[in-house]
Amino acid sequence: MKKKTMTPRYARPISPNTFLNLFTLLISLLSSSSLCNCLVQSADSPQKPPPLPVLPIPTSRQLQWQSSSMALFLHFGTNTFTDSEWGSGHADPSVFHPTRLDAAQWVGVAKQAGFSRVILTAKHHDGFCLWPSQYTDYSVRSSPWRGGHGDVVAELSSAARDAGVGLGLYLSPWDRHDPSYGRTVDYNEFYMGQMAELLTRYGEIKEVWLDGAKGEGEKDMDYYFESWFSLIRQLQPGAVIFSDAGPDTRWIGDEAGVAGSTCWSPFNRSSAKIGGTDPQYSRSGDPVGHDWVPAECDVSIRPGWFWHASEVPKSARTLLDIYYNSVGRNCLLLLNVPPNSSGLISEEDIQVLQEFNDLRRSIFDENLAKSASLSTSSTRGGMMNSSRFSPDNVLKEGIYSYWAPEENQSDWTLHLRFQEKVKFNVLQVQEPIQLGQRVVRYHLETLSNGEEWKQVINGTTVGYQRLLQFPMLETQELRFVIDKSRGDPLISYLGIYLDSFSILTETATNTSQTHANGSQVIMKTTRDNHLSATL
Repeated sequence: MKKKTMTPRYARPISPNTFLNLFTLLISLLSSSSLCNCLVQSADSPQKPPPLPVLPIPTSRQLQWQSSSMALFLHFGTNTFTDSEWGSGHADPSVFHPTRLDAAQWVGVAKQAGFSRVILTAKHHDGFCLWPSQYTDYSVRSSPWRGGHGDVVAELSSAARDAGVGLGLYLSPWDRHDPSYGRTVDYNEFYMGQMAELLTRYGEIKEVWLDGAKGEGEKDMDYYFESWFSLIRQLQPGAVIFSDAGPDTRWIGDEAGVAGSTCWSPFNRSSAKIGGTDPQYSRSGDPVGHDWVPAECDVSIRPGWFWHASEVPKSARTLLDIYYNSVGRNCLLLLNVPPNSSGLISEEDIQVLQEFNDLRRSIFDENLAKSASLSTSSTRGGMMNSSRFSPDNVLKEGIYSYWAPEENQSDWTLHLRFQEKVKFNVLQVQEPIQLGQRVVRYHLETLSNGEEWKQVINGTTVGYQRLLQFPMLETQELRFVIDKSRGDPLISYLGIYLDSFSILTETATNTSQTHANGSQVIMKTTRDNHLSATL
């Protein structure tokens, strides 16, 4: 009997339409840069190197400074005992007599509240020195404190070193006491002599703080800033130098602790002058600046800078608002907490600082984004070379791991999917600033009803850290979209958080109503003080 021959299934011809569809799909896949990279690369392929930096970039001392986020300012001196802000320079040194001075308490308060650096007014405008300077008798040596043998700077230096807290010093250029002030050469020699004392007697100094403050009608003086900077570099090469115009860090332009919503670390020092810089330029920085000069926001916990018995501290929620508008805008927060006339930080100030620390920890200890699955528009080096620049890096703390997109792309998106809906109202973004500040403009959007992407908020500039607040959102899918960048954008950290302490309401609808600086307008009301601000 003859066997029946069966035609194998796979031998059947496919229809022209099916062939055309398969061919189109194949061409589409082969045109994908990710698949192309996958096909041509093996597991043993050399790693793709990091992208070139976008200049300017920070120095190592600037990176260390920026990572500290917050520092505590300590205004202390004869003004503390005379109920003054700007002393005349004529107060008798005998008024300086703190009976319970404890520098270890100052440092302990700072460290427990999350501050990694303290900066002391070693000499304020009145000229009184908190160390026994050999160039003047207007100092602690002429006071009854410690029998004339005391040295506040030495005690603070020792306490800071023991606690692992950085030390900075403020030496006021304006001196209302010393007779050499007004004679340019004589005073600059005097000032540099005092600076050398401070930078050679007290171990490592992390920051030297200078300003251009001077009252109207005071003597004319030319400060030899460049000579001062050179001396500081020589004696304390690891110290950052603060002034209105850098060279390492700049004043934000106000004493409210509020940075510009657009805030670049690039800056042109040639466009700035100590004591005469345009505040708006200081607030915003310069996207085409040639120098890396990040901003520092100084503000006092009390109405004044020195302690006054009649004043009370700001609330913890007010400090939280300041935090969002300083640390959350690519700046360092320098919060002044003045010791009182007994030589201690007041209990009411300590209480506020502890509450402020508790608020921050309650909000930022848990990054809700860590429960999401991540995908991205592209990854530098393609699929077989992606681990170094993977989107998963944005959930690792620190700036030295980061997501990088493929080169020459215009779609820069990080997509977050959650297994269940999450509730949050704060976005945190960080850039690996060691490779420059890149992101110009971005927005966050959520998937509405599983069908339509809806913008939540937009913003300008990221830098070391950006925090954006918006009304409470509950969603299962998010996209962080970078709209414009200086070079390929790089993101080192992405976080979403729940802040149940601040109340946010929109001034209008969620459409792209914008402020002049490019950020969506949000009205923020803090419960206890009814402050309003725009993001």
